[in-house]
Amino acid sequence: MKWVILVAIIGLLTGVFTSRYNNSWDKVFPRDANVTVQKVHFKNRYGIKLVGDLYMPKNKSKAKLPAVAVSGPFGAVKEQSSGLYAQEMARRGFIALAFDPSFTGESGGNVRYVASPDINTEDFSAAVDYLSNRNDVDSDKIGIIGICGWGGMAINAAAMDTRIRATVASTMYDMTRVTANGYFDADNNADARYATKSALNAQRTIDYKNGKYELAGGVVDPLPDDAPQFVKDYYAYYKTPRGYHVHSLNSNNGWNKTSALSFINMPILQRADEIRSAVLLVHGENAHSRYFSEDAFKKLTGDNKELIIVPDASHVDLYDNMNKIPFDKIESFMRENMKDAK
Repeated sequence: MKWVILVAIIGLLTGVFTSRYNNSWDKVFPRDANVTVQKVHFKNRYGIKLVGDLYMPKNKSKAKLPAVAVSGPFGAVKEQSSGLYAQEMARRGFIALAFDPSFTGESGGNVRYVASPDINTEDFSAAVDYLSNRNDVDSDKIGIIGICGWGGMAINAAAMDTRIRATVASTMYDMTRVTANGYFDADNNADARYATKSALNAQRTIDYKNGKYELAGGVVDPLPDDAPQFVKDYYAYYKTPRGYHVHSLNSNNGWNKTSALSFINMPILQRADEIRSAVLLVHGENAHSRYFSEDAFKKLTGDNKELIIVPDASHVDLYDNMNKIPFDKIESFMRENMKDAK
C-alpha cells in the first residue's frame, strides 16, 4: 500500500516526445464548433521552447480580448484537462492558451520528463509574455488557470508576476509540500525526508552510471484491489479512453524518479500572502487533496481571494466533469477582476 502511494506521488511529480503535430483532432475531449484552435510556440526565460494550443472564439470581433493561460494537471499534457479548460474559456469569449510545461509533451527541454518548481513557475510567466504581445489580446486583462499540481505553480507565478490580473487554481496540489511531507503531512520530519533524499540520491548515482534517467512509472497499472480511492480515480482518467493520451506522463511511464528532489527544499507558496491580484481556489468536497486549497486560502490576504468547495466532487471530477467544474464562476471571477484594468 505504501509503495502504491509513493508511486502515485512520484508519478504525479511519459509518453513519447514528438515535434510533429497531427492536424486531426488529438484531444481527449470533444471539439467545440464555436472555437478555433491553432498550434503556437514561445520561449521561456531559460530559452526552452514551449508549445501550446491557442483557443479562440470562432467569430471573434476585431476588439482586443481578455486572455488566460492554462496548464496542468501535474504529469498531464495540453490535450487533456488544460485543453478542455482553455476551449471552454474560449467559448466564453477569452483567448485561451493551453500549453505543455518544459520537458513534457511537445515542449522542449532536455532531459525529458523532469519537473522544476522554478522553471515550471516561469512557464506560466512565459505564457503571459506570449499573450501580452499578441495584437488581439488586451495585455491588461490576462489571467492564468492551474490545474492540480500546476495550481500550486499558478499561485507561485501570481506571487511573482504582477502582470497577472487573476489566478484560478483548480483541484490544487502543493507539490513541494506533498513531496517533502507526504500526504496529510504524515512524513513531515527530518528522518523521513532524509530517507527520501537518500533513496533519490542513490538513484542519481545509478542514472549517471547507466547514462539515462530511470522513470518512476505513471499511474499504477495494473490497479491493485487495495489501491486508495484517489489512485483509482487517477486510473479511471489517465488509463482509460476517458483521458488517456500518448504524450501524457501519467498515462504512460511517468516522470524521472529523481524529479522529486528539488521539490523537497523549495516551498512554492511561501510568498502567497504577498499576492495583490485576485485568486480563486476551486476544490471538490470529497477530494483527498482538499486540504491543499484550504491551507493555501488561509495564506492569502486581501478581499479579492475566494475558495469554492464544489459539492460531491472528487479531485479528478474537476479534470473533466463539465457538470462539476464551475465555469460560470471561473468566468465571472476572471471578468470581474479584469474589468478595472487600465
